Amino acid sequence: MSNIETIVIVGAGQAGASAILELRGNKYEGNIILIGDELHLPYERPPLSKDVILKPEETKVEILSEEKLATLGVAHIRGNGVVKINPEAKTVELQKGDVIAYDKLLLATGGAARRLPNFDALGQHVYTLRNLEDSQALVPVLQAGQRIVLIGGGVIGLELASSARFKDCQVTVIEMGPMVMGRSSPQILSEFLLAQQRQAGVDVRLNTQISTCRLDGEDVVITLADGEELHADAVIYGIGIVPNARLAVDAGLAVDFAIQVNENCQTSHPDIYAAGDVATQLRADGHYRRVETWENANLQAGIFARHVMGVEHPKPNPEWFWTDQLDINYQFVGDMQAVEWHVRGEMDATLGSACSCVLFGVTNGIIVGGITINAAKEIRHLKKLIAKNAAFEAEQHLDQGLDLRKIA
Repeated sequence: MSNIETIVIVGAGQAGASAILELRGNKYEGNIILIGDELHLPYERPPLSKDVILKPEETKVEILSEEKLATLGVAHIRGNGVVKINPEAKTVELQKGDVIAYDKLLLATGGAARRLPNFDALGQHVYTLRNLEDSQALVPVLQAGQRIVLIGGGVIGLELASSARFKDCQVTVIEMGPMVMGRSSPQILSEFLLAQQRQAGVDVRLNTQISTCRLDGEDVVITLADGEELHADAVIYGIGIVPNARLAVDAGLAVDFAIQVNENCQTSHPDIYAAGDVATQLRADGHYRRVETWENANLQAGIFARHVMGVEHPKPNPEWFWTDQLDINYQFVGDMQAVEWHVRGEMDATLGSACSCVLFGVTNGIIVGGITINAAKEIRHLKKLIAKNAAFEAEQHLDQGLDLRKIA
């Protein structure tokens, strides 16, 4: 590391903050400069759809305080983002004209909400959720009795539906596909999630297309493909993100939809790395894949930090993420495309937040995925079973009388 004097991290979110902690945790003694276009200190995003809305006064999302950054010896530039990378000169140019040199550069710029221009054109009563300001703006909007239409039945859509129902809003979710959370959960879990939302009073519309939208006074009027009109006090849409890869494109780095990185999170330029939502990584199966999870941001930040320091990477764990909806915690690990799903316990949607069970995803007799419903302590045992390619044995794995820890 003696030849690396300055690491510049562009993006002050989860991946950027984690990279700092990994670098200092591995005894990196060089300069670290963290550059963000937001005015905030680094903060976590998972609470934005939940606690920031429900408990704004008591929710803390900060990852690194000013004191912690100072203790770690990190220079933090806020509200002055990078506008250009000069790979050959190894410098970045900032919005306000500053030029900063680096030895290694990490792009952790995340993503922006995928836009619906026809809704944006309405100019009022239309919201997205991607950053802290977006979340704070929803606090006065989600009030009792308000008619809220959510476009998109993915993780964010269902979490926001849950928060809106906790605030006693009238909630409708419009999903173009045949399932809620269809990209990230198997059918058996999607049906359970759907039942929970409907039991809570959420009007979920599947296989539903929108034809037009307009303002009628203070109402947003949405016309569906079948001619039905929905009136809303506010519309929130969440239909995925677009990686913030423009800096990489302009710098001539390899980019598909996101910034392509190898197993070490290096881009096509060996001194430039990328991590988090902005990166599509070469995986063990030889394919590039982008993963939008809190854990992936941390993992890739760790890979970057250890690689520039010459520290060996630990063996990767199966992919894991979670969501909290209607007082129910769901955790997912491994392959959600497993051929078969088996339930340990009682998976009864009528139990609501009292439901607790474990699902095993099995392909060719091997446990490849797992889901817990209000049983978070079991997720580490599922990770262990998946990591060692354990054979699924129904008599053991579905027997609640046996401690899963002892058979993992």
